[in-house]
Amino acid sequence: MTAKVPADTRVGHIHLKVTDIERSITFYRDVLGFTLTQRYGDQAAFLSAGGYHHHIGLNTWHSRGAGPAPEQAAGLYHVAFLFPDRTSLGAALGRVLDHGTALDGAADHGVSEAVYIRDPDGNGIELYRDRPEAEWPRTSDGALAMVNTPLDVPALLAEGAA
Repeated sequence: MTAKVPADTRVGHIHLKVTDIERSITFYRDVLGFTLTQRYGDQAAFLSAGGYHHHIGLNTWHSRGAGPAPEQAAGLYHVAFLFPDRTSLGAALGRVLDHGTALDGAADHGVSEAVYIRDPDGNGIELYRDRPEAEWPRTSDGALAMVNTPLDVPALLAEGAA
């Protein structure tokens, strides 16, 4: 029998090894918009959304001044941040682009709209919003029929700027 976690289980937080704590705080706080909740000197910091103790942990314990992890190695592919609506996703994308961060990609998956970027240490980040479940594409037998089509980035940015 396959084990199953409860349906309301959530990913609580991520903790990333970074090379420069100040640079990473600036990115996650000033660009993505998370709030700095605590720091441990120049070695670790914690950031959150909405007053939670932390969604993101950053540390330099084993990585201060190191280079990025090799692309062709096992490890985290990306972390995904779920925005509550299209407007807030568009606003976040606007801040990212204003900061000079390049897009790695953007896609409409049918169930969600997503943009892909990298943080200053090369960690992959997905910024996305889910569509209401009633709008998810499905096959004739009710199975999900996710897609990978181009996302209308200018329309998303316009909605975020409104």
